[in-house]
Amino acid sequence: MKKTFEDLKVAKSILKSLDDIGFKKPTPVQERAIPKINSGINLVGVAQTGTGKTAAYLLPLLTKLQKPEGNDPRVVILVPTRELSIQVGEDIAELTAYSDLRHAAIFGGIGWTKHADLVEPGIDILVATPGRLMDLYKAGVLRLKKVKYLVIDEADRMLDMGFMPQLRQLQEIIPSRRQNLLFSATFSPAIEKLAEEFLDFYEKLEIAPSATPVRLVTQKAYKVPNYRTKLNLIKYMLEDEEKFTRVVIFVRTKEHAEGVFKVIKRKAEGEKRILHSNKAQNSRINSIQAFKNGEVRILITTDVSARGMDVSQISHVINFDLPRDYDDYVHRIGRTARAGNKGDAITLIDPSDEWHWQKIQKLIRKNIKLQTLPKEIEVVETEFAENQEQLREIDRQRKIDDPSYQGAFHQKKRKSANKRSFDDKFSRTKERQKRKKRRKL
Repeated sequence: MKKTFEDLKVAKSILKSLDDIGFKKPTPVQERAIPKINSGINLVGVAQTGTGKTAAYLLPLLTKLQKPEGNDPRVVILVPTRELSIQVGEDIAELTAYSDLRHAAIFGGIGWTKHADLVEPGIDILVATPGRLMDLYKAGVLRLKKVKYLVIDEADRMLDMGFMPQLRQLQEIIPSRRQNLLFSATFSPAIEKLAEEFLDFYEKLEIAPSATPVRLVTQKAYKVPNYRTKLNLIKYMLEDEEKFTRVVIFVRTKEHAEGVFKVIKRKAEGEKRILHSNKAQNSRINSIQAFKNGEVRILITTDVSARGMDVSQISHVINFDLPRDYDDYVHRIGRTARAGNKGDAITLIDPSDEWHWQKIQKLIRKNIKLQTLPKEIEVVETEFAENQEQLREIDRQRKIDDPSYQGAFHQKKRKSANKRSFDDKFSRTKERQKRKKRRKL
């Protein structure tokens, strides 16, 4: 029999907030994680994005805190990005609407004194990126002697972004007697090592096999020869405003983000925004908020910029480019089909992506059926520079699979060099023969 939030012993004030938000039943990760967190054990939760893992750790921790106490934080929640810090902070604000518990969300990119003003009056829960946490600690503004609960959220992304030194620093300054919770979409050897270093004895809770996508996502893929044909396909799909109501388009680089935005801005209906690392922080935060509020129909973004985007009504995720970190594919498509909703993930695969696509399908343990390009799509001839770039990437892939493979480009260069050497030698010989002839005359 499925449990209720009351069965899971969630505090009454939080139950009231859950009712206001419209959360009626626990998700599988919440149903299984909350009793374990209540028991006080160290926990590693492996769960995809969109499964309700944030509430899975917030609900029991907010229940444990009960009421405000002292000035120093008792819960520290570490997250990899400013966007996720803001998102988790908003989740806490919603859940504590009928509680006096105090919280703050801090992150890099703005002056640390603004965040110092947030924590100085006293807080119970602190959400932070590792760098900003250490900024405030070193400035003497933040004291961490009262920490009883440490959460490391999106631990796989934390490691990808190089935060291990800050995590080790933190390990040395917070009390050793505490409950540790680590959540990740994958359980790689690196995550296992992190868990052993931080958690001593722990229990692993795997809601789905590591790196498997959310069940309610329908995945589709198209083989598309080049960049311009990809643009034509996206323009065609976005014409269906009733179906493609709220769309995230993932690209690999900020250059591609700008290029896609330029075309979509002119050709597709509805408000569009773009996110990448060159955009100012306030612009990125405002764009995500507008998208969340339904004011923006299409959001074009790189992987890093989209971290922490928690929007429940995304109809489609489109992978314009495949990620080179295959776990990012799981994170991307987990942006749709959130909170029990259905969603579609569409991936565009050019010739240099086919090798990566095979590895992604192996990671997610699923073969995705290839769709036929609609007959309305104009298939453009691949430009020379893009074709050369694709061939070089295919060459690189073949060398990885077969280290003895010399590579088409390498061979051409070598043949070209040999030919030049032969031509030079032939020319020198002819010149010597001419000089001899002249001397005889």
